[in-house]
Amino acid sequence: MCFKSRFSTCLLLLSGLAMVSQSLPAFAESPDPIAKLQVDAVRQNASDWGHWGPNPKVYSSWKSHSNRLIPVYTFGIDLKSVSGENSLYRNPAAIEKLYGYLPEKTVNPEAEYFDQTDVYRLQKAAAEAGKKRVILFVFDGMDWQTTQAAAIAKLGKVDYHEGRGEGLAFLDYRGAVTDFGYFVTSPHNDGTSVNVDKQIVTTPGGKVPGGYDAALCGPAPWGPITDADYPIGKSKKTQHAYTDSASSATSLTSGIKTYNDSINVDHMGREVLPIARTLQDQGFAIGVVTSVPISHATPACAYANNVHRNDYQDLTRDLVGRPSVYHPGSLPGVDVLIGGGWGIEKDKDAAQGANYVSGNRYIAAADLAAIDVANGGKYVVAQRTPGAAGSEVLSAAVEQAKANRQRLFGYFGVAGGHLPFRTADGNYDPVVGFGSPNAEKAEVYSEADLHENVKLREMALAAIDVLDSRSDRWWLMVESGDVDWANHSNNIDNSIGAVHSGDDAFEGVVKWIESHGGWDDTALILTADHGHYFQLDRPAALIPKSND
Repeated sequence: MCFKSRFSTCLLLLSGLAMVSQSLPAFAESPDPIAKLQVDAVRQNASDWGHWGPNPKVYSSWKSHSNRLIPVYTFGIDLKSVSGENSLYRNPAAIEKLYGYLPEKTVNPEAEYFDQTDVYRLQKAAAEAGKKRVILFVFDGMDWQTTQAAAIAKLGKVDYHEGRGEGLAFLDYRGAVTDFGYFVTSPHNDGTSVNVDKQIVTTPGGKVPGGYDAALCGPAPWGPITDADYPIGKSKKTQHAYTDSASSATSLTSGIKTYNDSINVDHMGREVLPIARTLQDQGFAIGVVTSVPISHATPACAYANNVHRNDYQDLTRDLVGRPSVYHPGSLPGVDVLIGGGWGIEKDKDAAQGANYVSGNRYIAAADLAAIDVANGGKYVVAQRTPGAAGSEVLSAAVEQAKANRQRLFGYFGVAGGHLPFRTADGNYDPVVGFGSPNAEKAEVYSEADLHENVKLREMALAAIDVLDSRSDRWWLMVESGDVDWANHSNNIDNSIGAVHSGDDAFEGVVKWIESHGGWDDTALILTADHGHYFQLDRPAALIPKSND
C-alpha cells in the first residue's frame, strides 16, 4: 500500500468536532508535502496556511458552495460584449429582467463582473458568428482560490495574488484570442419544492432569493469579504442564496436564472432549451463528457429537462434518446456520452420517483440494452471491463463508432461513481477529508480500479474524434466534476489533483484543435459552475518542499 493510503485509512474524525485522535502516529517525512498538509489540518482541524469556511480558527467550518464570483477564460472569442460597461449588473432593468425581481443591493454601477447566464449567450453568439466547434469546459466547484492553489502547486512558486495568473495550461495558453473575467452565480431562489412524478413545481418562489452584494463579498474573486457569513447565505445584513450545480449549470447552458435543483426548467418548472439542443437542430453533433456520474447535474444540464437533479435514470434517458418522465416521446439524444456511474447499484431510490428501476442508479439495464448497437441501438457501448485496460476499451469503441458513423456511450468509474481521484502529486492515493456529518475515510483504489478506468483527457479526446467524424460542426461539454467532490470534503490534496486532471484535458483538446485547423472555427469557454469557501492564508505552504 502506498504511503498516503497507509496513513489515510487510519485517520478517523470525531463527529461534530471533526478531530482526529491525537494518539495516531505522526506523519513520517513525506515526499508529498501537500498530502501531509491536508492530513495534519484534518487531525487538528486547524492550520496556519488555509481554511474552509467563515471561521479562520478551524480548518473546516463549511463544506458546501458559496456565492463568490467565479472566473471564466475564453479562447477564440473575448468577453467584451458582456463585461465592464456592458455588464448587466450596472443596469437595474436588466437585473430585474434576469431574476424576475430586483434583488436588494445587487445593482453596481462599477461592476466589471457579469452573470453566469452570459456564458450561454457567448456560446450562442459564437455559433451565430460561424464557429463550427463550441466547447464548454466546466471545472465543477473551481473558484479563483482553488485555481490559485493548483497553480502554485504546479508552478512551484507564488506568482500572483489577483487577476488571471499563471502556472496552469489554461492560465498560460496564448495560441488563440483569449480573455479573462468573472461572473455572479447566485440562483433565482433556494428552497423551491417539486413533485418528480408529476414533474411540477409545488412551491414556486422558494425561501431565499438570489442576488449579489459586492460590498460584502467583493467586486472581484480575490477581493476582501467584509461579511464572512454572506457567501453562505447567513448574513444579517444582506441575505442572498448561493447556487447548487443544477441551477448554475442551467444558467450556463440555457441562459436563465432558476431554482436550486432544477435541470433546464425555469423557476415555475417550465421547460427551457439548452444551447446543445438548439445547435443540434441546426446540424451540430453533441457530446458530453464528465469525470463523475453521467447524469449528475452538470452533464444532465447539457441536454436534459427535469424538475429535480436527483432523477438520474430519467435524466440519462433524455441524454441517450429514450422515453423519460419529462419527454415520453423521447429526445433525439446526444451523439457522445462518456462518464462515471458504472457499477453503482441501488434497489430503491425515492428521489427518482415511481418509475425508478432497481439496479444501476444512473442507467436502467433495459435502457442500456436498448441503446447498444449490438441490439439494434444507436450507441457503441464501451464499459469498464474486468481485466481490460480502460483506454483500450474506449479506443476500440471510438474506432468502431467512427467506422460505422455510430454514436458512442462510455461508462466507467470506481465505487463512488466517479473516476479515481487524482492527488496533487499526480498519483491516485487520496488522504482523508471531511465528511458531513460523520468522518470521511480516504478512498483506496485497487490495481483494477486504475487499469480498467480512463482519464478525463482520454474521454475528451475520444468524444472529439467521434463528434468530428459525425459532423464538421459540433458542441462539447467537458466536466472535471471531481473538483467539486474534493472541495465538498475540504480536501486540498484532491482539489489540486482534480484541477490538474482537468488542465491536462484542456491541454489535450488544445493540441487537437491546433492540429485540426486551429482556432478560426473554434470557441472554447473554460469556467466553473460555482465556488466553495477555501481561503489560502499562506500561499507559500503549497510550494513543494517549501518550509515557509
